[in-house]
Amino acid sequence: MDTTAAPIVLITGTSSGIGLAAAVAAAREGFRVVATMRDTGRAEALRREAEEAGVGERIEVERLDVTDPASVAACLDTVLARHGRLDAVVNNAGAGRVGTIEQGGMEPVRSTMEVNFFGVVEVTRAALPHLRAVGGRVITVTSVGGVVGQPFNEAYCAAKFAVEGFMESLAPVAATVGVHVSVVEPGAVASEFIGNQALDVPALLTAAGPYAPALQAYVDRTLKAFGQAQTPAEAAAPVVEALTVEQPPFRIQTSAAARAFAGTKLADLDGSVVQAMTGGWVAG
Repeated sequence: MDTTAAPIVLITGTSSGIGLAAAVAAAREGFRVVATMRDTGRAEALRREAEEAGVGERIEVERLDVTDPASVAACLDTVLARHGRLDAVVNNAGAGRVGTIEQGGMEPVRSTMEVNFFGVVEVTRAALPHLRAVGGRVITVTSVGGVVGQPFNEAYCAAKFAVEGFMESLAPVAATVGVHVSVVEPGAVASEFIGNQALDVPALLTAAGPYAPALQAYVDRTLKAFGQAQTPAEAAAPVVEALTVEQPPFRIQTSAAARAFAGTKLADLDGSVVQAMTGGWVAG
């Protein structure tokens, strides 16, 4: 094995947003990037930005559906056959979900957990033997929604809380075999609230029944927050830093706003401060 070759990083969910930006930024830092997505027909934006950045030759696109163990195994087999090693995994693939349990039922909760939690666990599980062989890294993009539960994000926050608990528990165990584990917690990222979730707000409000006033207040407040959001490139920068610095911390927020928001929860032992804060989001 040529240990002088560029390190290999596999990044999930790279068709847009933080994953796309992280793939291009990692390539700029000298990584060979295996940029994965469920539908490789959506790779045009990534390829275009990679070419514009002059790193097109350092990025290869592979199909990976994180909810399908056979797809995960096939992708990793391809990476190992082609490169002989895997130095890092960035778990970024995920999906948002806006709604509340009484109106939405169980299916949205299960599907959100499949992508945002079980998909992360499956990719991590499958990659660990290869990362252990080289002293590699697992970096997982969670959210401040994995620290602070947020109105009308019950399924999404539940999944992100689960990811945070999983990774916090795994980190000391993985460290005993030379694998470093970090989580990266973005706050609001431009375009993601409405665009990436394909939200039909009028339909959501119609279906919300007695929760419609609270949902309207939440949407109004959140649209304002996303109007001042980070760009995907800004949110991706700490991901790439976690790939490159000698000893990254376990938990990394992507902005001062995200640090302040997460810090509110971490200092709120009885939960009253968070409840007062998020309750204000739905009070109208």
